[in-house]
Amino acid sequence: MKTFPIGGVHPPQNKLTSDSEIRSLLLPATVAIPVSQHIGTPASVVVNKDEKVKTGQVIAQSKGFVSSNIHSSVSGKVAKIDSIIDSSGYKQTAVFINVEGDEWIETIDRSTEILTDIKLSSEEIIKKCLESGIVGLGGATFPSHVKLIVPAGKRCDVLLINGVECEPYLTSDHRLMLERGEEILIGVTLLMKALKVSKAMIGIENNKPDAIDHMTKLATAFQGITVHALKVKYPQGAEKQLIKALINREVPSGRLPLDVNTVVHNVGTAFAVYEAVQKNKPLFERVVTITGKSLSNPGNYFVRIGTPVKDLIAAAGGMPEDTGKIISGGPMMGKALNNTDVPVVKGTSGIVLFPEGESVRRESMPCIRCAKCTQSCALNLEPYLLMTLSEKGMFEKAERERITDCMECGSCSYTCPAGRPLLDYIRLGKSTVIKMARERVNKQ
Repeated sequence: MKTFPIGGVHPPQNKLTSDSEIRSLLLPATVAIPVSQHIGTPASVVVNKDEKVKTGQVIAQSKGFVSSNIHSSVSGKVAKIDSIIDSSGYKQTAVFINVEGDEWIETIDRSTEILTDIKLSSEEIIKKCLESGIVGLGGATFPSHVKLIVPAGKRCDVLLINGVECEPYLTSDHRLMLERGEEILIGVTLLMKALKVSKAMIGIENNKPDAIDHMTKLATAFQGITVHALKVKYPQGAEKQLIKALINREVPSGRLPLDVNTVVHNVGTAFAVYEAVQKNKPLFERVVTITGKSLSNPGNYFVRIGTPVKDLIAAAGGMPEDTGKIISGGPMMGKALNNTDVPVVKGTSGIVLFPEGESVRRESMPCIRCAKCTQSCALNLEPYLLMTLSEKGMFEKAERERITDCMECGSCSYTCPAGRPLLDYIRLGKSTVIKMARERVNKQ
């Protein structure tokens, strides 16, 4: 069974919603749509207070190459343009819209017909992804059009599609493959045409045998696309680990997948590309898993961007009395929310509610040099050292020890018997080192 060779952990899967079909969440009364839902430059607001907008209309225009358009997810009146605390805890600009019905822009094809005929050229597909605000839906939210442009001197010979969904609890990609598999494969074909490659490989962990079987059968009708079962091991879905598992290539430190002639996209992204290119539908909704052991009605929902998390919790039966922590994303890489007014954004793959008994941090004890953190690190780093360097402010040495290579998967913290907050300090050190590197570049 294919997998990556170094590190990795096996947290309990807890895929409580794997059998829950995707439903559409009711429209909220108000949405708050942040203008920065992607890596890169925030979009610039192009609507005004009291302006009427339609579902799918551009409300913030991309600024620069690495940026992404933002579209209204509802129809109604712009209530205000104000700041909001997003799921990462940072304040940013958002467009607040009072919902008045659901009138879509006329160019969107709302039929249920699956469109297989691809009419656009490679360049037109990339342009459509840019216009439609498509970003990576696996969590990184990198603007997808950027990844589809192969710079001069580079080449891509295979497209890799991430259907791994290795985070515990999350099942949005799993359900999407089961329910929208054909559309995903058309999206993969569109991505192949954009990249001008003839081969694509879809990796799915073998804890989803129904998705593997379903996608394998569907793929027989699509030229150049194959489906591959992968061993269950976290973080199998990380780009570098997926590349190693599927095509046995290693991305060097500080480099990108394109440096080993490949590009990686998520299955959710492939579906969004299908909707954008074939249906003229911008990215204004996505599948989100709402789950937790104490929830009465966990499930998977198509959720409009900007919907408050509290609406999603209400649809799942309401907040359980024993809730101790709410996580945006998966339990390994997600971040705790301090309130439920936080809006769902393009990168929101799931909301997980943990009971109090599973939410308490263990007391941090001195490091016992057991090396479990280094054994679990899929990038062959030394987390205990990186934490110490960050804690002591030794950021230059942390940079030499490759702290920026850390993907923040949390495997080190998960395995530490001393309860050390390894990832917390590594995140601090990593962000500081990245800031230092930018300042060096600006001085040159």
